[in-house]
Amino acid sequence: MAARGKKLLKIKRRAEHKHTCPSIRRDDHVQVMSGEARGKTGKVLKVLVSRQRVVVEGANVIFKHVKKSQQNPQGGRVQIEAPVAISNVLLFCNKCGAGRRSRIKSEGQKRVRVCTRCGGKLGS
Repeated sequence: MAARGKKLLKIKRRAEHKHTCPSIRRDDHVQVMSGEARGKTGKVLKVLVSRQRVVVEGANVIFKHVKKSQQNPQGGRVQIEAPVAISNVLLFCNKCGAGRRSRIKSEGQKRVRVCTRCGGKLGS
């Protein structure tokens, strides 16, 4: 019984270590840094916080085979964007023209994400 309790505790701890507030948000402009879609840039369509993944427009496109139905009478292959690991994307800096790490800078009452190299504003 003790072994089972330890295993459950391990699983619970692992779930607690997930980031609950990722630095990348929906509608941010990002660049994919590794994988098959390396170098591609696009807008973040969806952030999957629990899975630590993001869906980027135009990156990691896969084919989904769809069966004929009333909604899709043709059937066939449909292209969709698959999620990319959040660690494989960086915010895109328009001033530098590349994906860059971000830093938070406070301007009055607001907290703004800025580029670590040039200091330009990042995100949407």
